[in-house]
Amino acid sequence: MIRIGIVDDHAIVRTGLRQYLSDHVDLRVTGEGSSGHDALEMARGGEVDVLLLDISMPDQSGVDALAAIKARFPELPVLILSGFPEAHYATTLLRQGASGYLNKECDPEEIANAIRLVSRGRRYISPAVAEQLADSVAGGPGAAAADKPLHEALSEREFQVFLRLAKGETVGHIAEALFLSVKTVSTYRTRVLEKLKLQTNSDLTYYALKNGLIQ
Repeated sequence: MIRIGIVDDHAIVRTGLRQYLSDHVDLRVTGEGSSGHDALEMARGGEVDVLLLDISMPDQSGVDALAAIKARFPELPVLILSGFPEAHYATTLLRQGASGYLNKECDPEEIANAIRLVSRGRRYISPAVAEQLADSVAGGPGAAAADKPLHEALSEREFQVFLRLAKGETVGHIAEALFLSVKTVSTYRTRVLEKLKLQTNSDLTYYALKNGLIQ
């Protein structure tokens, strides 16, 4: 029996997933939550074998929650289930420790199959993500680097800071939320601006909106 935790801030999504997964004899939903804090508590409780995690949540983004969970519980498979298309987040989050990335518009059976696969310690790569990865290397190392979005060059922490800045959070608020000093966050901000070839926080917001990283 694979124990599953579902973390999504929409109750209707959690209900639908729970009802669907209950039809499978080898799958059981043992925890539900609506925030990044809930996700971390579920991981800490040790009562789930696989965590289904949304990206967009009110208190803490799935990106932040993923980083916190993988830092403390690196062996716990985290399967990202998001409304954002694979092209926007998939390769970045896989690099940051996610076991798989699925769009909410996928076939429900794909979710069940992905849960089974990641519970065995493997990565789940959807056909769309596989095609994206294949395209990135088709032209060789030089072409791949040229074709990759600039934000894929960001480190895990830089990506976290970038998304928060793009949403309008202040350096001080980000420092408090991520348990970092203001000076450290300011350094990350400088690096992000340099890597994305941008100059202001407004530029970061425009970039994130243009690339579908925030709504």
